Amino acid sequence: MAQRPYTVVLTGSIASGKSTVARELERLGARRIDLDAISRLVMRPGSPCVDGLARAFGDDIVDQATGELNRGLIAQRAFTTPERSALLEKIELPYIQRELERELYSPDDDTGAGDGAGPAEDARVRVVEVPLLDRMEGQLDFADELVCVTCSPEVRLRHALGRGVAEEDFRRRLAGQPDDDYLRRACDTELANDGSLDELLDKVRAWWAARERMGWPTRAR
Repeated sequence: MAQRPYTVVLTGSIASGKSTVARELERLGARRIDLDAISRLVMRPGSPCVDGLARAFGDDIVDQATGELNRGLIAQRAFTTPERSALLEKIELPYIQRELERELYSPDDDTGAGDGAGPAEDARVRVVEVPLLDRMEGQLDFADELVCVTCSPEVRLRHALGRGVAEEDFRRRLAGQPDDDYLRRACDTELANDGSLDELLDKVRAWWAARERMGWPTRAR
């Protein structure tokens, strides 16, 4: 019986370098599954998730001609208070969780949320990008390892500004995300992005090589 894929949860706050790490792991051979992509999938026009959001936040968040969700408008309404943010999560997280489970456990079902080529069973390693780890607590039993990318707020700001993110938007989003101390406590492995890009990629390759030597040992379920 073939060994199931080694499944990594990869997390990090905004502009920490998480996507850079995910792309390098994908280049090394991992199958990449992005929760942001899954979120976009469950919010496609006409989906039950969009219907629920419209009931909670107003019909005008949906374009009546195309059925597309106005993400900017729902962000304005959902992130004004902790209560409204929690309501958004209460509506969308069950749909995201179901799609993630389909990605992980139904290799013949191509949802389009994975960025890697081929079905889940074809990859020896799967990397699930989780932007907000605290929102997924209690739902990560599928993971063999939790890896966080950490980075100082000052360096993150520089990264964000370089990507065209406004400073006010960056600071607002950062305030709503778990900090690096939380990630260090929650995760098995930390990749500190406190140097150059080459140094970060070297850390990723060293991490990969170490697990190659161990044979990618999966945890008992």
